[in-house]
Amino acid sequence: MSSEANIDSPERTRRLAEADLRHLWHPFTQMQEYGRQPPLIIERGEGAELIDLEGNHYLDGVSSLWVNVHGHRRREIDAAVVDQIGRIAHSTLLGISNVPAIELAVRLAAVAPGALPRVFFSDDGSTAVEAALKIALQYWRQRRSPDPKRTRFIALTHAYHGDTIGAVSVGGISLFHERFRPLLFDALRIDAPYCYRCPLDRTHPECGLACLDSLDRVLRDHGPEAAALIVEPMVMGAAGMIVQPPGYLRALRERCDRHGLLLIADEVATGFGRTGRMFACEHEGIVPDLLALAKGITGGYLPLAATLATEEIYEAFLGEREEKRTFFHGHSYTGNPLACRAALASLDIFDSEGTLASMQEKITRLTSALDDLRDLPLVGEIRQLGFMVGIELVRDLSTREPFPVEGAVGVRVTMEARSRGAVIRPLGDVIVLMPPLCITEEQIDRLVKIVRLSITAALESGDCGD
Repeated sequence: MSSEANIDSPERTRRLAEADLRHLWHPFTQMQEYGRQPPLIIERGEGAELIDLEGNHYLDGVSSLWVNVHGHRRREIDAAVVDQIGRIAHSTLLGISNVPAIELAVRLAAVAPGALPRVFFSDDGSTAVEAALKIALQYWRQRRSPDPKRTRFIALTHAYHGDTIGAVSVGGISLFHERFRPLLFDALRIDAPYCYRCPLDRTHPECGLACLDSLDRVLRDHGPEAAALIVEPMVMGAAGMIVQPPGYLRALRERCDRHGLLLIADEVATGFGRTGRMFACEHEGIVPDLLALAKGITGGYLPLAATLATEEIYEAFLGEREEKRTFFHGHSYTGNPLACRAALASLDIFDSEGTLASMQEKITRLTSALDDLRDLPLVGEIRQLGFMVGIELVRDLSTREPFPVEGAVGVRVTMEARSRGAVIRPLGDVIVLMPPLCITEEQIDRLVKIVRLSITAALESGDCGD
């Protein structure tokens, strides 16, 4: 990794590291394992790079958990946030409004796929999904022709929609969700299109999207009870960057229409350019009834989320006070002006720099670079859509046998990459890459080269469960 002059004393680094281990409880992190080595403490960022306390630079290979879009310390977003601080940091949206929230709602409605003119703000991806679930449930009770028996949700195996109770209920990753089962409602579960590990032991495209058969069975048996189907469009992120085959998303939309239920698109991870389009729904030309957004919405600056809805859904919540049709849901920081100004500045950059158009050559460069990993002996599959990449490592290529958990191969690769100047994070033994959209072609080459060296080093370093 490259290094600058030591800008901070070793004593400060030591003090912060000790305080981190003494007080911070890190998310999705086994703290006993975390404490076995000095923590990496990030202090600054520049473009697609993170900089630690000692001045070491690291490529931000996962956009700081999929949130950074245009790079760290973007002058335009910095200026927008500073300007807003000079006006007001926060004011509630309960019964009153603020300028940035209004302006952002207009912009989001304009860039959303299809007609989704109504925008409900919240704080993060989980809350955007939670709002969508509650809106869908309440909609069926209050629409012009009420259908109160529609109380259930259809969700995919391997799905991840967040960590609040409703979002966990429609999630399908047992490692994350199963221990909370006593708190959850039961979702109607359908097969995910995980072609590399097809639950039906079929091969695409000869299978004819046979994974949709489980949806057809659920709709046959429970269709009249279903309020909505929820899906991560095109790419199931936390499942290991599972890319859905062509036609799958469109088939979901068609079946929802045929059976009269809503489609919720969870674009928390896929939105704002990650797949090469502004929103992943655009790849198949479909329009959801409810759209959940977060992560990249502010360019990676501040927590913010939004749930967009059709006009028909919104109108079901209108009525006199005594009718109690109000959506009784919200958060203290709903529509926070600072976050909304950051989001507006991020959308401005998309427009002024032609970000989506300029990404296309970078996507091609990334695809070409990833091809150089295919000869590695334990790379089972490389999945990619735009800047969303999953590299699945397996113990045996012929049987696709995974490594045992105790081998911690994904973690080993992560640590090897860190020593070579890149911050990445695995999902089990799937190595995930999702760099900021501002990354240069040279940085793409360097990032993939680091991943190659790190995979090789991790597998040569010792006990991976072989």
